[in-house]
Amino acid sequence: MAATLPPIATPGQPLGSSTTHTAGPGTSLFSNQIISTIAGAVSVIPASGSSLPAITVRRAPLTSTSASTSVLPTVSSIVLARVTRINPRQATVTIFCVGDVPLNDEFQGIIRVQDVRATEKDKVKIFESFRPGDIVRALVISLGDQSNYYLSTAHNSLGVIMAKSEVGDLMHPLNWRQMASTRTGAVEERKVAKPV
Repeated sequence: MAATLPPIATPGQPLGSSTTHTAGPGTSLFSNQIISTIAGAVSVIPASGSSLPAITVRRAPLTSTSASTSVLPTVSSIVLARVTRINPRQATVTIFCVGDVPLNDEFQGIIRVQDVRATEKDKVKIFESFRPGDIVRALVISLGDQSNYYLSTAHNSLGVIMAKSEVGDLMHPLNWRQMASTRTGAVEERKVAKPV
């Protein structure tokens, strides 16, 4: 029977009869059949004494070979971030993607009022540019202090790319400084990124 076992099992896959084997780790017994409960490699533990051999399924060990584990934001990287807090001087964001690589760990960043747009910097108001929950495309301009990256949205292609209105409706861009609710049409101020 061991020769007919598959090398790899998926959850719910029948592996053998309870008359010839017992259910080991990673398996369970259902209607006289031994069923895999996890995905992994199938093996048989030989019989000891008067007991039957046991079928087991073991998960493959986790490896950290993915590219996202070694990616860090660097100066001039384009990042995606979620606005978490705003005050009159800056917007605090959580960076979750560098380029097109999602990160395993999030990093904190700050968009200062002078880094929101390239022109009319003295007229910028953070609460008219960002709101908590907005998704922002930004440029890393400095590694900042020990806990924050400094980001900029002072380019046409940078700024809010996804937002919800005050009542929770998704919004679409109208122009570089306004977004409208897809349901009600209500307009709110944002520093909008030009679609890429």
